[in-house]
Amino acid sequence: MTDTTTPHRPTATPALVDQARAFRALHEGARRHGAPLVLPNAWDTASARVIEDAGAPAVATTSAGAAWGLGVPDGDRLGRDRALELIARIAAAVTVPVTADIESGYGDGPEEVAETVRGVLAAGAVGVNIEDATHGGAAPLRPAAEQAARLAAARRAADAAGVPLFVNARIDTYLTASGPDEEARLKETLERASVYAAAGADGIFVPGAVRPDTVRALAAGVPVPLNVMAGPGAPSVAELGALGAARVSVGAGIAQAAHALVRAAAREILTAGTYETLAGGLDYGELNSLFGRG
Repeated sequence: MTDTTTPHRPTATPALVDQARAFRALHEGARRHGAPLVLPNAWDTASARVIEDAGAPAVATTSAGAAWGLGVPDGDRLGRDRALELIARIAAAVTVPVTADIESGYGDGPEEVAETVRGVLAAGAVGVNIEDATHGGAAPLRPAAEQAARLAAARRAADAAGVPLFVNARIDTYLTASGPDEEARLKETLERASVYAAAGADGIFVPGAVRPDTVRALAAGVPVPLNVMAGPGAPSVAELGALGAARVSVGAGIAQAAHALVRAAAREILTAGTYETLAGGLDYGELNSLFGRG
C-alpha cells in the first residue's frame, strides 16, 4: 500500500548517525563473539519502553503487531503514512536504536521504497527490514532482480542522507505455504541472499528457518549477518548463536502472546466472573514510571 505524501527530507543529525553506527556495531560484535543480537519485537510505545527497560540494546518493530494495533490486517495493508507515524512515536519513546519492519517498502517501485526509507530516517529509526514477499501478487515472492533493485534504492536513499542505515533483507522462501524440497529451498535462499547483499543489504533475515541444519547452512552460505525468527520449539538463543545466527528476533510472537492474555482475561471475567488471569501483571506504578522521562 502506497501513500501520496510530501517528500521526506531526513536530516543526518550526529545523534542519528551515532545510533546507526551503534546498531551496526551490535551486529558486528554478535558475529565476532557468537552471541546473537537479541531483538524482542515491539508494536507500540508501551511495548517498546517495556522492552528497552528489560535490557534490550535495540528495539525492533513488528509490522504484524503494529497493523493489528492500528486496526488492519498484516500484509502491506498499513500504508506508509501510518507506519511512519508509529515508527516516529516508538523512536521518540526509547533511547536505544530502533529498526523498523517496513514490510515490502510501501511502494510499487524502487523510488517509492526509497521515499519510505527517507521517511524512516526522518522518523528516527536506523534500521529497516524489507521483505521479498508479494501479498496477493501472481507469485509468492518478487523476482530476485526486482527485489534487488528495491534494496539498492533503499541503500542509495540512506547513503544520500548520510546515515549508515542497516538494511535487513528478508527472504520469505521458508514462509511460503508450498514450495520446493529442502535442498531446492536452501539453494534459492542462498542465491537470493547473494543477490541482495550485492545490492546493498547489510543483513539477511530468513523467517521460518529454525532447523539446526538449515540455520547452520544459511549462516555458512550467507555473506552478511544472518537473522532468524525464533519462538516456541525453536533452538535457544545460545544454540542459534552456536549455529552461526548473528541476530534473533521473535516477529509478532510477543504481540500474539499479549493478545492471547487479553482474550483469556476477558473470557474469564465474562464467564467465571473471576480475575486470576490478571495475576502477575506489571505493577501500575512501575509501568507508569516508564513514561515519566522529560
